[in-house]
Amino acid sequence: MLWIGLTGGIASGKSSVSRLLRQKGYTVVDADELAREVAQKGTPAHFEIVTVFGPNAVLPNGELNRAKIGEIVFKDRSRLADLERIIHPRVRTLAAEKRAELAAKGENLAFYDIPLLFEKKMQTLFDRIVVVVCSPEIQLERLMKRNQFSFEEAERRIRTQMPIGEKAKLAADVIENHGGLAELEREVDGFLKKIHQAQT
Repeated sequence: MLWIGLTGGIASGKSSVSRLLRQKGYTVVDADELAREVAQKGTPAHFEIVTVFGPNAVLPNGELNRAKIGEIVFKDRSRLADLERIIHPRVRTLAAEKRAELAAKGENLAFYDIPLLFEKKMQTLFDRIVVVVCSPEIQLERLMKRNQFSFEEAERRIRTQMPIGEKAKLAADVIENHGGLAELEREVDGFLKKIHQAQT
């Protein structure tokens, strides 16, 4: 099975590409969904996060207060490292299990949507990597609009990741996302055609 890492910068359009791939019948495993799964209420990761981040990290219903945790970790890299130390090893294990399940079912192609693929030096875990890119100006504008962030907050979030241009240089494939959904779909179709030609 071809296991393709799908990555990009925050607000570059990676989730839109994932949606298009799913609509076209492809399996996409989402690292953010796995992170939520491993830190559900009652799990060891949930307990560790609450221990490390305190009672403010929990909502009245017992679920994690992700907005509050996000606010903390994006202002302090050491706190971000604390969170990643709890979450990432568990997500990596679960992703490996999902990959094995898909291969056992006979899938010949699957995607893993993961924002920090290069930052966490995970290149060797994939058969191929595709990066979704847009200009820094578009990225900033989309993030401010999507998350209702101030200019400063959006810039700070973007700076926690490797610049998109650097990611593009490290990937086998690039999907451009500078325009609307129709243009993005054409990019995705072109990329898929390339992948299928390489497989035959």
